Amino acid sequence: MRKIIKIDESLCNGCGECISACAEGAIELHDGKARVVSDSFCDGLGACLAVCPQGALRIEEREAEQFDEMAAKEHLKAAGPVGRAGLNQHQGRHECAGAVSPCTAPISMKREGGMNRMEKKGESGENELCGWPIQMRLVRPWAPYLQGSRLLVAGDCTAFAYPAIQQDFIRGRVALVGCPKLDETEPFVEKLAEILRQNEIKDITILHMTVPCCSQLLELVAQAVSRSGKDVPVKSHVVGIEGKLASPDER
Repeated sequence: MRKIIKIDESLCNGCGECISACAEGAIELHDGKARVVSDSFCDGLGACLAVCPQGALRIEEREAEQFDEMAAKEHLKAAGPVGRAGLNQHQGRHECAGAVSPCTAPISMKREGGMNRMEKKGESGENELCGWPIQMRLVRPWAPYLQGSRLLVAGDCTAFAYPAIQQDFIRGRVALVGCPKLDETEPFVEKLAEILRQNEIKDITILHMTVPCCSQLLELVAQAVSRSGKDVPVKSHVVGIEGKLASPDER
């Protein structure tokens, strides 16, 4: 009998926060849910509990294999660079890299010598993304590509409604996307505020649809800026459902 992590899959939304917090690599995503891959990899100390936004993790006491530190290290080693445990420092803050899932691992995408190229139907185009992930709730506030950057905070639908978004808005900016109607607003605001606190952000461009629910992005960004205590210039643009762009709004 020993203490070990239990994950309530009915509450888990697959955000991956617990994966990043687990330095032993005991948790992985399977079918969109976090699961303990082996009892022997889990030390039962519960470093992952505090980061779960859904409250899906708890400690239980049950019969389980003993924690095997060497086996956990071998597991991380086999997982490669993305899954390797480590302790990185950025701006005086420690990040427990743990077994970071590919969808949440901070990745700088710009390469020396130009933009990333995408080929389609015999034509070349430019992928202007400079960092991954782009979903606000998955972004790590201490990701290196955020430092000294210009931000684009965009509604989910804008990329589909406005064809030139790569060249007109993503180029030269770090893209962060979300939906005020579908996302929980408090975590959205706090995540953006933390990004502003930890990084010197030059300015923020908001791109939202003309529909009322999407225009709430303006208020969410304003709350985050105020909460961060930083003075960051904000400009907004509106996309109509027909794909046309309205005049910018200076703030």
